[in-house]
Amino acid sequence: MELRERLGAAVKDAMRAKQAERLSTLRMMTSAIKDREIAARGEAGEIGEADLLALFGKMVKQRQESAKAYAAGGRPELEAKELTEIEVISEFLPQQLEAEAVRQAIVAAIAEVSATSIKDMGKVMGVLKAKYTGQMDFGAVGALIKAQLG
Repeated sequence: MELRERLGAAVKDAMRAKQAERLSTLRMMTSAIKDREIAARGEAGEIGEADLLALFGKMVKQRQESAKAYAAGGRPELEAKELTEIEVISEFLPQQLEAEAVRQAIVAAIAEVSATSIKDMGKVMGVLKAKYTGQMDFGAVGALIKAQLG
């Protein structure tokens, strides 16, 4: 089932079950997709599954940062809301790769582009993003690539 169809079905299910918080998060996701589609009109491009996965990954990362800020600021109720939103959004993301699988993917990508130095890091990231969008944290992957190439 396509990601948009899954999201639509989840919205209907949440409405039927009267799950207000879940429904709010799902509607926010739908709104983010529509905003992204509107922005893509000017670029004359269609947004696909990979774009949606990247969008949802960005949404999760934003909420993780907000949850940390709320925890540091002594606002546990807002932190809990952010964590609940992360759970809902994460349902639509693919399973995260284990550390060993990430390491193997990096080694394979380095071999694929014949990377030899840090200058080739962009090529390696491009290969990884094409194959593993939503399955790994690219912020952390950057440091691992530098360690391999450095």
